[in-house]
Amino acid sequence: MTSATTTLYGALLQLPGVEGPDLTFTEQMQQAWIDAGMMRWPLGLCLVVGILVIIWKFFDLLSKGGGTKKILREVDELLSQQRIKEALEVTRESNSPAANILHAGLERKEEGTDRVMKAIENQGLIELSKLESGLVVLATLTNVAPLLGFLGTVLGMIAAFQAIELAGEVDAQTVASGIKIALTTTAAGLAIAIPVSIGHNYFVSRIDHLVIDMEESAQKMIDALYAMKR
Repeated sequence: MTSATTTLYGALLQLPGVEGPDLTFTEQMQQAWIDAGMMRWPLGLCLVVGILVIIWKFFDLLSKGGGTKKILREVDELLSQQRIKEALEVTRESNSPAANILHAGLERKEEGTDRVMKAIENQGLIELSKLESGLVVLATLTNVAPLLGFLGTVLGMIAAFQAIELAGEVDAQTVASGIKIALTTTAAGLAIAIPVSIGHNYFVSRIDHLVIDMEESAQKMIDALYAMKR
């Protein structure tokens, strides 16, 4: 398979007008940056923002996920032993989302199960909004980057037709610049949107798993408080 591919590639290089790439990857990226025209600035901004948000969100969820699993194990064990005061102290000392939710419920253990559930729901909404911070940026970039690429396509085609109008005739070299801008910006917009979309969906999945774990632990806490009350 490899030898056949090499033979085909060599045959293509023998065709008139077909030449092998003589630029390194860095040089190709630099050339693509130049070919994108004025659209390179908004597309470059989307790329930088997307990378920064993905890196920050990855480590943020990694930290909160590890803290959540640890605090849930400790609180579940204390509640199984009916050591409510120790569990309250453990949740007070931690700043993880699960600790804040359980602490809000344990603080109202004397006010009845309904008040405990209401406190958990309210704190859960607050913690969920914190977990989802930054996702709206990634979702926006997923939509905006391809649109910017398509805008560059339109501008490139306009430039190509303007070149034809000024030259008075259709020539490949005349329209090459505009078409290059059109294709480069479209490819750049899609190349930015695809990994950003993958990162966004990955973070949504991680948050869903954390929420499920916290809901299960909160239900265990409510059941333990109800059993102690009886």
